[in-house]
Amino acid sequence: MLSNTQIAQREAFLQIPVNGLVLKELFFAGLTWLRTNQQLVNSLNVFPVPDGDTGTNMVLTLHSAYNEISGSMETNAGDMAHLLSNGALMGARGNSGVILSQLLRGFARGLDHLPILDSPTLVKAFGMARDTAYKGVVRPVEGTILTVAKDVAEATEAAFNLGQASDVVSLIALAVDVANQSVEHTPELLPVLKEAGVVDSGGKGLLIILEGMLRYIDGLPLDVALASVQPLHAMNHNNVVDMIEPGQDYEVVVDFKPKKPLELASFYENLEQIGTSIQLGEGDGIYRMHIHVPTEKRYAPIDYVMQLGSITKVAMENLQAQIATAVDPCDEIKPVFTQVEPDQIAVVAVSPGAGITRVFASLGAAAVVEGGQTMNPSTQEILHSFEDLPTDKVIILPNNKNIIMSAKIAAGLSVKNVSVIPSRTIPQGLAAMLRLAPNGDLDTIVEEMNAALEEVITGEITTSTRDVELDGIEVAEGQIIALHNDKLVAACESVQEAVMKFLEEAHTADYELITLFYGKNISRQDVDQIADQIKTAYSEQEVEIQEGCQPFYHFIISVE
Repeated sequence: MLSNTQIAQREAFLQIPVNGLVLKELFFAGLTWLRTNQQLVNSLNVFPVPDGDTGTNMVLTLHSAYNEISGSMETNAGDMAHLLSNGALMGARGNSGVILSQLLRGFARGLDHLPILDSPTLVKAFGMARDTAYKGVVRPVEGTILTVAKDVAEATEAAFNLGQASDVVSLIALAVDVANQSVEHTPELLPVLKEAGVVDSGGKGLLIILEGMLRYIDGLPLDVALASVQPLHAMNHNNVVDMIEPGQDYEVVVDFKPKKPLELASFYENLEQIGTSIQLGEGDGIYRMHIHVPTEKRYAPIDYVMQLGSITKVAMENLQAQIATAVDPCDEIKPVFTQVEPDQIAVVAVSPGAGITRVFASLGAAAVVEGGQTMNPSTQEILHSFEDLPTDKVIILPNNKNIIMSAKIAAGLSVKNVSVIPSRTIPQGLAAMLRLAPNGDLDTIVEEMNAALEEVITGEITTSTRDVELDGIEVAEGQIIALHNDKLVAACESVQEAVMKFLEEAHTADYELITLFYGKNISRQDVDQIADQIKTAYSEQEVEIQEGCQPFYHFIISVE
């Protein structure tokens, strides 16, 4: 039920024409609320691999969109929407960011340069957003952000036609309600979500954007996340060094058993006086509180939680010390790229690590875009990588399933003749590189590279970020998991066991070459020990070891 203050806020908003400047404020509110809940969206990852970056991709995409209008005083709502759309298109990252950019593109088309966003225009804009996003996906999948956009468009159009929602505020409020219901229904439409016990992350992100707009109208805060409890397995702090902000000197994690049921609102409110990046998880009767605090308050969250119940475990990390000691030997690797001549074919590859970049360069790549799991490059970054090359024949190797859409958009924005090879993994990209003939016919090389994708098997060994059961395999957070061509095939207690299990599942004995690209988080001594075991088990196969420098993944393995 709405408070009297919210009712007054909505009535006041209805007195203001939604011109370009008001639309700008609404989208900034959506961005702010999405950023506030970014980690919540990231945690809704189906597979237990460290690539739950939907929230990050959507935030960066919407941030790029807002940067396009941040200094604009454009009063025409339609023109403001088109500026926003252009910014989103250039900043689109990952599949979720690309689809969000298409939703904004359709929304802008619905406004059609009109000076004011009124209720019939908003209904049309929701419909155009849906249509444009669906057209932008080759094989639309229901139970995703697309479904949420469709449900919002259909519900607002029906309510408007029936006279049940006749103004902008009531339509936005309806959109939030419908989006929430649609998100909760996504597991029924997409079995993999139901199996993993999560809702669709992209759909949740869209809901949060709409919710942020409504919270702005209602005068509610946008910089404090909703008090919530998530499963313990959804709390992932492995990448904390990359996410800390000034004043966040220590990370404190406390496991405790409360004396009585927690009052979440007051719990969060008290913690907000101590620090930031607050999260709460629950599992098996234990609560886990996570917070970032300045040095002088590093013991305050412990003292506070002790008042609420009995503490079972405390972990404290000096975040600034982690940054100070984070010396990366991979920074010493300096790849030498091929100098492309006019009319030659230039290949641009996406690479997650300096070692892998060096291999691509040695095979003739003209440029590399840094990116991969948890760090999808934007459309603009991909576009800039080849726009200045002295040739109009370009091939892009995305090497990640979540980058293919961004690569295709970049190709479409260029005046050059650009082809995207839909490589989903690093081994596929390297297999395609072996077909490069810089002076050859572009269409022929593209055809051969596409064929090469099917000639290599990919293995990925990483640490599980959550508890889950998928494909009949029970996975516990912290276990080492093996993926065979993106399919989960094993959950093990050691990297060595996971590697051997993958090789068995891949029928490696039927192939000739095994290449191990080892990552930042495994020692060369461990790599050599594992390689020795592989050579013993597969004595007829050739085994190569390459320094990959990729984060998160102990090994990326190529079998061919």
